[in-house]
Amino acid sequence: MTTTAQAGASTAPAAGRRVTPTGRLILPADADRADWLHARTYGIGSSDVPAILGVAKPRTPTHVYYDKRGELPDDAGEAAFWGTVHEEPVARHWAMRNRSVIRRVGLVAHQDHPHRMTTLDRRVTECPLSEDERTACALEVKTRSAFKSAQWHAGPPDDVLAQMLHQISVCGYEHMHYAVLIGGNEYHQGTVRADQYTDITADIEAAVDRFWFDHVRAAVPPPLDGDGEDIVGVFRRMHPTRSGAVDIDRHEDAYDALCDYERARLDEKAAEKRKNAAKARMLAALDDAQTALIGGETAYAMTPTNGRPAIDLELLAERWPDAYEAVVTSKPGERLDISKTYRLKGDS
Repeated sequence: MTTTAQAGASTAPAAGRRVTPTGRLILPADADRADWLHARTYGIGSSDVPAILGVAKPRTPTHVYYDKRGELPDDAGEAAFWGTVHEEPVARHWAMRNRSVIRRVGLVAHQDHPHRMTTLDRRVTECPLSEDERTACALEVKTRSAFKSAQWHAGPPDDVLAQMLHQISVCGYEHMHYAVLIGGNEYHQGTVRADQYTDITADIEAAVDRFWFDHVRAAVPPPLDGDGEDIVGVFRRMHPTRSGAVDIDRHEDAYDALCDYERARLDEKAAEKRKNAAKARMLAALDDAQTALIGGETAYAMTPTNGRPAIDLELLAERWPDAYEAVVTSKPGERLDISKTYRLKGDS
């Protein structure tokens, strides 16, 4: 299979007019999504940077690599959908609050390093920080969960800061603004200035260049760094169905991984036994009390819960088959089965 990134620079979309001090337009803001996804495979975008740097859970460098190679399906998710829905009202609120003028731009690439790309949320044509002249800058718009509120009290969190510094570098701006709506009712705004992050920006540029040339263009997958379950999700998306067999005799890493998995499984099993034994001793100390104290302060307690609703699916299917068919669905999944030959045995 020849992916988009493998096809070569000759099929990459051509850069157009300059729309920022150092950025040229690749696609306008109203371009078709399919064209935008295609164009993004020819460079590293600002949303890719936090993942490359390892500060964008659940995305990892593995996500970015296979995305750029054209091997990941387009699955932005619900959070991205609602972020897009709220982008326009948040941007308008920022402009109104700051008495500024904003414009949509599109996909932009650095004029000298076309693999460095960004899709600007809004270009600011009248910066509120400049009274005498129209300083070139842009606005980054975010929508975040209420659980993320604390991350924004001292400025943008690391993932957003990395994204904005990449945008500043691509576009040649001296600063950028941000506006974030948290939990649907908490608003924050601020400014990121280039001269305060020159060393970090240089590190980001180096990481982007290294990832693009040493991995994407060289067709060399990056190390499987990051949360293992997040990376497993990448391969599930790439291979929703499986068949056949592959010989891993010469794949030393796969065998080492098999051994690591089995050792971790036994460790997990032993840890679960120790945890349950400790819980039994803790309950024995409670007797019929609910709360255990140490020095007059609560150490632990047995707190009653309502529990989860228990549904008798067989009874539901028998008595109310229409309701069963309407509400019960089977979600396909995967299970990793280790053959008896390679399955380690722990202490009984």
